[in-house]
Amino acid sequence: MKKLKSVALQLWKDESGQGTAEYVLILVAVVGLAVVFRNQLKELLGKKIGDLSGKVMGFSE
Repeated sequence: MKKLKSVALQLWKDESGQGTAEYVLILVAVVGLAVVFRNQLKELLGKKIGDLSGKVMGFSE
């Protein structure tokens, strides 16, 4: 029983996976924001790509 307690205490104090968990939470937040604002992002990116396409076509003529 004492060995189990020491192993549990050692696992509790171990912070080696903490960075990974933080990266996963940040990724979940970014993906969540992208899903919530996907229509606005699509519209904005469409406008920017259209502007860029127009400038490239104007430059090549």
